Amino acid sequence: MPFALLKYGLNGDFPFEKDADLPPPVSLKKRYDVVIIGGGGHGVATAYYLAKYHGITNVAVLEKGYLGGGNTARNTAVIRSNYLTSDGVKFYSESVKLFQNLSNEFDFNIMYSKRGQLTLAHTDAAIRGFRQRTEVNKHFGGKTELIGPKEIKELVPTLNMNPGHQPVLAGLWHMDGATARHDAVAWGYAKGATQRGVELHQLTEVTDVVVENGKVTAVKAKQGSVDHIIECGVVVQAVAGHSSLLAEKAGFRLPITTYPLQAMVTQPVKPFLDPLVSSPAFHCYVQQTGRGELVFGGGSDPYPLYNSRSTLELKEELLAHAVELFPFMANLKLMRQWTGLTDMTSDYSPIMGESPVQNYYLDAGWGTWGFKATPICGKTMAELVATGKTPSLIKPFGAERFNDFRQVNEMGATAASH
Repeated sequence: MPFALLKYGLNGDFPFEKDADLPPPVSLKKRYDVVIIGGGGHGVATAYYLAKYHGITNVAVLEKGYLGGGNTARNTAVIRSNYLTSDGVKFYSESVKLFQNLSNEFDFNIMYSKRGQLTLAHTDAAIRGFRQRTEVNKHFGGKTELIGPKEIKELVPTLNMNPGHQPVLAGLWHMDGATARHDAVAWGYAKGATQRGVELHQLTEVTDVVVENGKVTAVKAKQGSVDHIIECGVVVQAVAGHSSLLAEKAGFRLPITTYPLQAMVTQPVKPFLDPLVSSPAFHCYVQQTGRGELVFGGGSDPYPLYNSRSTLELKEELLAHAVELFPFMANLKLMRQWTGLTDMTSDYSPIMGESPVQNYYLDAGWGTWGFKATPICGKTMAELVATGKTPSLIKPFGAERFNDFRQVNEMGATAASH
C-alpha cells in the first residue's frame, strides 16, 4: 500500500485540479440579474445554489473586503440544531444535513467533524428547560438527549463537575453537534459558483442602493478609486455585522442592534476533548480543534459597537470561567484573540425574506448563529430569488413578525447566553 501511494503521488499523468483557484478578476458589467451584497459564506452560498439548481448565472457577488473575510472568518465554526422552537429546530436541522454532504458536493474538503455538543445544566430550572428542548428536537428529527452526571463524566473525563460551587446536575447531549473549516466552506461555495459563471468581485464596496417607486433598480459601488452604478433586477443583502447600516441606504430600518463578540484560542496540546462543551450559566464554551488548539467563546459584549477590537476585560472573564470548567487549562498559553460583529434581534432569530423594498431580499440578524446556517440559508434564499415565493422553512423569520408579534424566541438556545 505505501508503495502504491508513492507511485500515485509521483505520477504526473493523473488529473489534478487546484481546488483553491478562482477565476481571475473581471470588469464589472453594467447590469446583472442578481446582485448579492456580501462575499461571506451566506452570500456565496446563495450564488452557488442560484447557479447550480436554478440556472441563474448572471450574478455578481460584491464584497468590500476579501472572500469570507468578515464574520465568516470570525467565528468558532460550531454546527448544531438543538434550538428551542419548532421553527428553529426544523431550519437548523436541514442545515446540519446539508453540511454533512458538502465536501462531496464541492469535491473540496471542508473538514467536517461530527463530535457532539454537551451543554451543562447547573440548576433545576436549566434541567426543565433542557427537557423541553430535548422533546422538541426529537420530534423534528434531531438527535438530542438529556443525560446525567455519570454519562457526562464518561464523555468528558477532564471536566470539573463542581465548577464555581455550581455543580453540574445534567447535560443536553446533542449528538449532531459538529465543526467545519469556515474558510473552506466559503471557498467551496465560491469555487462552485464561479465555475458556473457567477462573478465574485472582491474589494468592491456597495456605497448606496438605488430605489425607484419602491423597487430596487441598482446599487452604487466603489472599486478602488472608480465608482460604478450597477443595474440589477434583484438584490440580496448578506452583510452580517452591518445589516442595519445597509438597510438604511435602501430606505428602511431593521430591528437589529450590533454587538462585538469575542473569542480566543490557546497553544495546541494533545487531543483530549472531543465534544463541544458549553455552560450558559458560566457564559462560556470550549472546543478543541483538529490542530489541538482550545477555542473559547462566550457571550457578546454588553454594549452596542461597530468595532472588532478585543478587550482584556472579556479575556479575563472568559478564561476565568473556562478554567473553572477545566482547571488544568490555567497552565496553557493564549495564542490569539479576535472579535466579530453580531447583529442581534430581540428574539435571537434571523431576518430572512422580503423587505419593504420590492425585489430587495434580506439575509440578516444572524447574531452568533450565522455560520451553522450557511448551507440552508443559501439554498432557501436562492429559491426565494428564483421563484419569488418565500420557502415555508424561512417564512417564520420574516421581518413582519415584529409588527405582528409572532417572534421566534430562541433567547435561551445559545451555547453561551448573551
